[in-house]
Amino acid sequence: MTPAELASVVLAAAHAVFEQRGLDRAALPASTVVERPRNPEHGDYASTLALQLSKKVGVPPRELATALADELGRAPGVKSVEIAGPGFLNIRLDAAAAAQLARVIVETGAEYGRSDRLAGEKINLEFVSANPTGPVHIGGVRWAAVGDALSRLLRATGADVGTEYYFNDAGSQIDRFARSLLAAAKGEPAPEDGYGGAYIAEIAAEVQARRPEVRSLDDDAAQEVFRVEGVALMFDEIRTSLRDFGVEFDTYFNEKDLHDRGELDLALNRLREQGHLYESEGATWLRTTDFGDDKDRVLRKSNGEWTYFAADCAYYLDKRERGFERVVIMLGADHHGYIGRMKAMSACFGDDPERNLEILIGQLVNLLRDGAPMRMSKRAGTVITLEDLVDAIGVDASRYALARYSSDSPIDIDIELWTRATRDNPVYYVQYVAARTAGVARNAAEVGLVPGDADAFRPELLDHEKENELLKALAQFPAVVATAAELREPHRVARYLEESVAASYHRFYDNCRVLPLGDEEITDLHRARLWLNNATRTVIANGLYLLGVSAPERM
Repeated sequence: MTPAELASVVLAAAHAVFEQRGLDRAALPASTVVERPRNPEHGDYASTLALQLSKKVGVPPRELATALADELGRAPGVKSVEIAGPGFLNIRLDAAAAAQLARVIVETGAEYGRSDRLAGEKINLEFVSANPTGPVHIGGVRWAAVGDALSRLLRATGADVGTEYYFNDAGSQIDRFARSLLAAAKGEPAPEDGYGGAYIAEIAAEVQARRPEVRSLDDDAAQEVFRVEGVALMFDEIRTSLRDFGVEFDTYFNEKDLHDRGELDLALNRLREQGHLYESEGATWLRTTDFGDDKDRVLRKSNGEWTYFAADCAYYLDKRERGFERVVIMLGADHHGYIGRMKAMSACFGDDPERNLEILIGQLVNLLRDGAPMRMSKRAGTVITLEDLVDAIGVDASRYALARYSSDSPIDIDIELWTRATRDNPVYYVQYVAARTAGVARNAAEVGLVPGDADAFRPELLDHEKENELLKALAQFPAVVATAAELREPHRVARYLEESVAASYHRFYDNCRVLPLGDEEITDLHRARLWLNNATRTVIANGLYLLGVSAPERM
């Protein structure tokens, strides 16, 4: 019996109690939930339905809980119901009902864990969005891993998600990038405010190979060529690096398009219509202090130039005009000050900042070698890049390591730990279970042990303590996925895979033999345990998929 099925049984019991007592059934919810009790000794599941309904119908919670327990105790598959505290229901299932979950998981396959919890929500999820002036640095790599995992989680819970990379191809940073390329092509040192690193010389050489005429142009014309061609080459490299990392975006949005299509003027006019613009000292200002910002923001300078914030306003409006009800933006640790102005900007457009705009801040990442932070990339010169991380520990370990921690916490990635083929390496620990479950299934087939069809499955045989512990862990997966999506916390999936599923499976494997020994006859217990083994493989694979990590069949 799955948690959802048990919740339906609990609700059916409530309907029966209300009918028996003549209570108003309109007070009953359309659905309810059952949860795992914190202390496993209290039972398999717990329900607070009696506490929720007590005030609505004027019945003391413990009295209502007693009636629910009596009715629920007669339901098929329910072994016992105990009342705790003011009216909590602690429910125990019989072995057959609990173990039916293994069949459900195997038959559901890749869909197990998915739900429609966020159905109807249309979400724009923007992450990475590194300027095309250099390779993706390790902070951006964290958002690549976390953002892609979050998009998978949101989709797994029914949301309509559009992932987006904001391609900043306008502004002063691009000008500095172009000047740096020009200097490299002329054999000169980088400008004082420019970009260094071997990649600058590489791109400058590639631009000259593509456009040999650039050598004969004056500096202004040559710089424009280096700007256009250099940005294109750099962004192609960024896209390729992310693709190799397993991250693809639905939309790559060019900032330059906002300027070319007149969307900054459109945003300005919209804000003016809302009554939040004013002119001062020849500049155009947005009165964001009306909505909690620490100061008003300039949108257009006195010389007519647009500010970066003006582009932010236009880009936000563009997303909303494309039908996205919720705009989620992932930013680095140095952007914490953006939250107030962006929330105020949303309010200036007439939106609800708490509903329409969500900003997530990610903290710093350090890559450690021999216990000391790595400071510089061989190629980028000033930062650690995506390629540095992947070269050091691989794609799977990189994605898992970056998604394993809450994004609002700084993390250290120890190269020695994450390349170690031992249980203290978290990704190895989880992937080893994926490989072991696959290996058990292969070995079972070789000796003629197959699960058989669902009708032949004997769930009541799975009554060992470690089998029950593993079943409880597998049952938590849908709730973990839903919570991780709603809270924007992919690390919950990783920790669940490690601490609940992998740990429980190892104990099950050590105590409950799946394969027959020698000439031992194959029994229904062997088959039932193979169902449980295969269900574990399904949950591990589904969880790793949500993190963008492979579930190997061999290691």
